[in-house]
Amino acid sequence: MTGLKTDYKVVNETEPQLEKVLDIYEERLKISRFLAGNRFTLADLFHLPNIEYLMNTTTKRLFENRPNVHRWVAKIMARPAWRKACDANAWYNEMEN
Repeated sequence: MTGLKTDYKVVNETEPQLEKVLDIYEERLKISRFLAGNRFTLADLFHLPNIEYLMNTTTKRLFENRPNVHRWVAKIMARPAWRKACDANAWYNEMEN
């Protein structure tokens, strides 16, 4: 995805769909800390790669405008294993040792 130009037509067509999903998540996250309950599960893990990407785009606002979704995103993105998975230096240091 690096170096590719954003297709804003696609963004404009798909953001309303994402908003509908995030509205459902917002309601769900009012009653639980994570999507499938009060424990981190594969349901949350599944979302991390796409969320990691979207947090660096203008679509980030859709997550930030929903307080429960915003809290959930911050919580799952802060997990030490995820942070390490996103740290290219950590991967290369592991390979050298």
